[in-house]
Amino acid sequence: MAQGIKMPTTDDLMSMWQASGLKQKIIFTFIMIAAFRFGVQMPLYGINNQVFSNIAQGNNIIGFLDLFSGGALGKVSIFALGIGPYITASIIMQLVSVVIPSLEKLQKEEGEAGRRKLSQYTRVFTVVLAIFQSLIFMLFMRHLPGAIAPDVNHLMFYISSIAVLTAGSVLVMWISELITEKGIGNGGSLIIFVGILSGIPVYASRTFEMVSKSTAMQLGLLALLAIFFITMIFIVIMQEAVRKVIIVNPKRQVGNKVYGGMNSFIPFKLNPGGVMPIIFAIAILLFPSTVFSILSQADFNSVAAKNLIVKLTTIMSPDGLVYYALYFALIVALTFFYASIMPNMQPKDIATNLKKYGSSIPGIKPGKPTAEALDKILSKTTFIGAMGLGIIALVPSFASYVTNIKTLQGIGATSLIIMVGVALDLINQVRTHLLARNYETFLKE
Repeated sequence: MAQGIKMPTTDDLMSMWQASGLKQKIIFTFIMIAAFRFGVQMPLYGINNQVFSNIAQGNNIIGFLDLFSGGALGKVSIFALGIGPYITASIIMQLVSVVIPSLEKLQKEEGEAGRRKLSQYTRVFTVVLAIFQSLIFMLFMRHLPGAIAPDVNHLMFYISSIAVLTAGSVLVMWISELITEKGIGNGGSLIIFVGILSGIPVYASRTFEMVSKSTAMQLGLLALLAIFFITMIFIVIMQEAVRKVIIVNPKRQVGNKVYGGMNSFIPFKLNPGGVMPIIFAIAILLFPSTVFSILSQADFNSVAAKNLIVKLTTIMSPDGLVYYALYFALIVALTFFYASIMPNMQPKDIATNLKKYGSSIPGIKPGKPTAEALDKILSKTTFIGAMGLGIIALVPSFASYVTNIKTLQGIGATSLIIMVGVALDLINQVRTHLLARNYETFLKE
């Protein structure tokens, strides 16, 4: 085996760069990301973003949202809503499509045309959510002293700001879809990935400033970084691990030649949803958290109502025990949900196809017994993956709490899983293009 391994030459690297349009896809992805980052730096007219930035630094929920918007929320830019409305709309449409038969038919039976129609519904719903979130955001800004310039026409300002924020969210959605279609990787995940990367220098500088004068804190930081590193290793294992189900294929004789008869396997991924259960869980949790946080800034005539809103805001804070419990439960539930809608992880369909081609699982009868066996295997595999993903998501957060170094909270477990997951997805897509390049070379030869 060692004799077959050779170091890649310059020609090999150039071939990789030219593999199946890979260069064009990478350049296009970088252009789209640059356009997104340019929009992040464009502030909303009539807003004193320094006032809101100070609020964001002291508010866990707003700070968390700002991290995933790549700093756009803290700057109150035209992209302040980020990819959030699109992700929320995607979650709701996927959940609703399981319940409503007509939408389920579009997704499963009408092929590409049905999926395009569902995508159109998602886009329309994204606009509705963006308008609603823009309205809530502007109502929040209204209660911040000095946030809105005094010389603006308030009615026109609110109308224009809601329109610009909604248009910015739709533009981010369009950029993410273009990256998914013409670039490398999943556009939505990649935009969140870039947003997290842009926040790392800020979080790192705050952390080193905090630990620079304390030896105990420095030791705690080393321990925390070690836990982060170990977590990354487990994330890679979770993303790449598969449960292989052996399949026996029948032999077929065509003329004087015998084909088939070789064993193969069905790979069931331990974590079928990748980083999407994490992203969706955050989107679901942050919506009520954001609403409570905004309501807590409002003036209530009732003291009891004010106290209730403040208490709910505290409970749903991203560093609260209730938040972590709900976060873990949502990750587990969404991992099972993703496994249930994956086309290549449907036990009945797999059993039907195996019976059709005469293949079977050793020791199990074809048809219904095969479907039941595959369902049990899939349930156990998904359960292990869901619990593992949930635990991995919580361990670094608890480590931050124990070491009392919370300035790295923003680039803790959630961000680590997203960054590593997106990076692995990019690597796998590059491998696919390289494999296609190898097939092209083979066919030419």
